[in-house]
Amino acid sequence: MHVDTVTHASAAMAGLGAGTASAAGWPPLQTGGHLYTGPTGTGEMVTVDLDDLGTCHTLAQAARSVQVVSGSASLELFPGADCTGATSWRTGSLAQSDLPRAMSSYRVVVA
Repeated sequence: MHVDTVTHASAAMAGLGAGTASAAGWPPLQTGGHLYTGPTGTGEMVTVDLDDLGTCHTLAQAARSVQVVSGSASLELFPGADCTGATSWRTGSLAQSDLPRAMSSYRVVVA
């Protein structure tokens, strides 16, 4: 049974390596919130103040991807300026994702 455990652990580690390779285009994770004008963490970066809960911020350029590393905060993003638009999108407190559409504004919310 010990051999099976080692085999499964090795397979799991190999899977983790494969997942890391697919995320190779992203900048390294760093504490805080970051919005990017391009997909996969490319383009201009805007650093988000995760302590500024509830305040709406309109971006100069729409965000296409996001990274959040926080234990307690996440972002709610909106397609329109001034936190408007038909459908908002929320991150988790640990997120690295391309956004489903260009997002023009955001607010920090409790995760």
